[in-house]
Amino acid sequence: MYRVAHLLSRPDRPVRAERILLLTFTRRSAQEMLGRAERLVGSVSRRVHGGTFHATAHRLLRRFGPKAGLAGDFTIMDQGDSADLMQLSRAALGLSRKDEKARRFPKKETLHHVYSRHVNTDIPVPAILNEEYPQFREYEEEIARLFGDYTRRKAERNLVDYDDLLLFWATLVDADGSGAAGPITAEIAGLYDHLLVDEYQDTNALQARILRGMCRTHQNITVVGDDAQSIYSFRGATIRNILDFPAQFPGTAVVTLEENYRSTQPILDTTNTLISRAEERYSKTLFSRREGGEKPWLVTTRDEPAQTRFVVDRLLELHEEGVPLREIAVLFRAGYMSADLEIELTARNIPFEKWGGLKFLEAAHVKDVLAFLRVLENPRDEVSWYRLLMLMPGIGETTARGAIDAMSALSWARDAFSQYEPPPRARVAHQALVALLDALNADTVSREGMVSEEIARVRRLYDDILRERYDRIEPRLADLDQLQTIAGGFPDRAAFLSAIALEPPQATQDLGFGSDSEDDVLILSTAHSAKGREWDAVFVIWAVDGYFPMARALGNDEEIEEERRLLYVATTRARNHLIITHPLHVYDTRRGSDYTIDQLSRFLDRGVRTSMQRVVVEQPEQPSADPASVAPEVDLRAILRGRFGSP
Repeated sequence: MYRVAHLLSRPDRPVRAERILLLTFTRRSAQEMLGRAERLVGSVSRRVHGGTFHATAHRLLRRFGPKAGLAGDFTIMDQGDSADLMQLSRAALGLSRKDEKARRFPKKETLHHVYSRHVNTDIPVPAILNEEYPQFREYEEEIARLFGDYTRRKAERNLVDYDDLLLFWATLVDADGSGAAGPITAEIAGLYDHLLVDEYQDTNALQARILRGMCRTHQNITVVGDDAQSIYSFRGATIRNILDFPAQFPGTAVVTLEENYRSTQPILDTTNTLISRAEERYSKTLFSRREGGEKPWLVTTRDEPAQTRFVVDRLLELHEEGVPLREIAVLFRAGYMSADLEIELTARNIPFEKWGGLKFLEAAHVKDVLAFLRVLENPRDEVSWYRLLMLMPGIGETTARGAIDAMSALSWARDAFSQYEPPPRARVAHQALVALLDALNADTVSREGMVSEEIARVRRLYDDILRERYDRIEPRLADLDQLQTIAGGFPDRAAFLSAIALEPPQATQDLGFGSDSEDDVLILSTAHSAKGREWDAVFVIWAVDGYFPMARALGNDEEIEEERRLLYVATTRARNHLIITHPLHVYDTRRGSDYTIDQLSRFLDRGVRTSMQRVVVEQPEQPSADPASVAPEVDLRAILRGRFGSP
């Protein structure tokens, strides 16, 4: 923010706003930064180009793609659509049959993960299979053929997936000379004189390649990041980008920002010690000007139920002291670790919200409605055609495949579906769908509210289908109402579909059309989902080896280091109160045992513990009595003796 303001207002040689590119990982972050810059230097900052990597790639490809053989009216597939197209390729190659080999072949989600990881990290597919999916190594040749078919289908149907957006941008500006060179490369790289990147520790190899390409004629790049918060290797991010930045950009000046405005000093003392054990890092010691604050608690409990009781009792105490529930979070390494806590919270009528789970645009009914709009925008969108055809009564998989093949034979002409002759059982559905699509295609004048009106027309057909296919009807209909409202804020269908594909929202308010909930609810969250957030009080539960760090990381040094950084992220979310809990005994059927005595997380070594206050939760005392002094209500042994005549 201040760097943008400085470039725009420096007295000797101010930079033109449109020659600055600000890259972030969320659209909201870019808007917030540019808004702050505007308050510093005025409206000139509005001309700064800012957005996410994917949104910027999308804008550049719409403009320059046609010069590089990419039609400008391409459709962006989300991750679910990409996996569905993988499935179509799987079926076309005969790998979806019910024979034994096909049953063992990787599913579409696994295939998409391998493909995406390869593109974003440059790790060869065989190496990914060997490391992550050794059970599928025997299918290396078939997977290679499937990826080839997937790539061909995207090209023939004018589809672009998330990975393509970055890959095509990188290829057009490739600084290593392995991609397209010439006028297009120079034109794109010459658009900006200064690049600024936020959260650089979260970038992957492909994004670093893009930045080198965009800076091929200058070294005017500023990145902000924290190597200690590099926790997304599972998404392809690499800590090497920020650690190796000075080597990749010779002459780099490293500015260390050590003042922390969030946490009290006792919390920072603990977190500084925790991260100081990292094998490789930029050295820094965070400090705060905030006075006071108690040392973080390290709480030992007998077992999970005792841990749960302690957490609930303590958070209620904090609430009684005036801390709102929404300012309290319980963090954990993986979602299943909060199961016992959720049961107890429900039993005590304590409202909570768990972060994660199904995103708004991943809901089946939302994707159904979007499929109608996508085939209107791109008649070659095979994935969307297949989805909406399978919705229609009387149309099964065979009929859907036949319709798609017929449209392909007619080169995906606008009227190709109306020319298709369906079997008798599908004629009514075919006629209804043709009538709807023809009516929507006939309205070609862009105007305010047009996309919302299109969704309303689609719902005249779709809402009855929804009632037949799904349960929990009312919440789903409410989602579609919200989708209509969101759509009303876009000038046309293409802009709407691109916007929601580029940055899929967790919920409708993430698109900026709603407001954050004001409900006073406790937050339960994985450590990954908590990144970038903060609360007055934070509980980190299950600080046990095998849980945090996860068991699967224990044999890999790089994964252990990322687990350490993840615990650092979790603990640095706290402003005033940090409580870490450690159950001694664990009942764990997942690890093939009953009760185990578990070790405190290796990250909480003696040096870290000296900065904390230790709390041991005693078991509640059970009332005891001398059996001999208590007269039984019924004497079972006396009854038995009497039955057999014993004295």
